[in-house]
Amino acid sequence: MTGKSLRARALDLLSRREYSRVELTRKLAPHADSAEEVEALLADLAERGWQSDSRFAEQFAHVRSQKYGTRRIAQELRMKGVDDATIRELAGSSEDEFATARAQWQKKFGQKADTPQERARQMRFLAARGFGGGVIRRVLESAGDDDDGALDGFDA
Repeated sequence: MTGKSLRARALDLLSRREYSRVELTRKLAPHADSAEEVEALLADLAERGWQSDSRFAEQFAHVRSQKYGTRRIAQELRMKGVDDATIRELAGSSEDEFATARAQWQKKFGQKADTPQERARQMRFLAARGFGGGVIRRVLESAGDDDDGALDGFDA
């Protein structure tokens, strides 16, 4: 092996951001002599607390929860190799998810759907962002509630 040692590469990566174990394995495998070498290094890093899937998942979910729902975040975490038990621990409250969905809906649409086609379009948008059916219905049912009462008491 030439250049940096495997440990130096791993620490270099981890110094920039958190990585899941699977991500680190993918990044380090081309530079290792064997898969066992990578596994031994990752086990040592995890034992020392330098690499943690739960810490990675928590940080990843926090960043993504500003824009996406729990379903999408869970799917992305699964793709990054985080186990289901860790993902379940991160499930946020439905009120947080509703607030995020409402903010995303407001940013994209801002007004209640006039036609069934527009309503379906808004539902698809929120579903693609990973929000569940109950949250989507609540967002669309409350659509316009904040704006409708904003001018009460002001006669033109």
